[in-house]
Amino acid sequence: MAIGMLILRMTVGLTLAAHGAQKLFGWFGGLGLQGTGQALAAFGFHPGRRHALLAGLIEVTSGILLACGLATPLAAMLAMSLMVVAAATVHWKNGFFITENGYEFNLVLIGALVSLMFSGPGALSFDSHRASAAETEALGRARMRAGPA
Repeated sequence: MAIGMLILRMTVGLTLAAHGAQKLFGWFGGLGLQGTGQALAAFGFHPGRRHALLAGLIEVTSGILLACGLATPLAAMLAMSLMVVAAATVHWKNGFFITENGYEFNLVLIGALVSLMFSGPGALSFDSHRASAAETEALGRARMRAGPA
């Protein structure tokens, strides 16, 4: 199960980060801030460049956090909200299938992100180690309050 969650987080997270890099830097054949800003302005997001910057930052940041399993619920929620907006404002009118620029890909990402929010990041994540450290610390404090055995 831990390997499965790691694969899910890495796949979704790195995919989101790559899409954000397309928007921010024009990497991987992307439009960069200028081109993405113009596209977003054409969809009614004004000012387009600011929306492109925010969308790119959300995708890169949430993608890296998801891949690492750090602040997973927050990262998943941010990415999911971006995918819902994209699906509703850009892709919905084109129907379901991605071949027609539909919302299919957004829906798959939303499903994966909701799954991560409900199931957590898995044992192979920074979140699980932070939780373990906090639990260990709380247990230590409880033992100190209880006194010697």
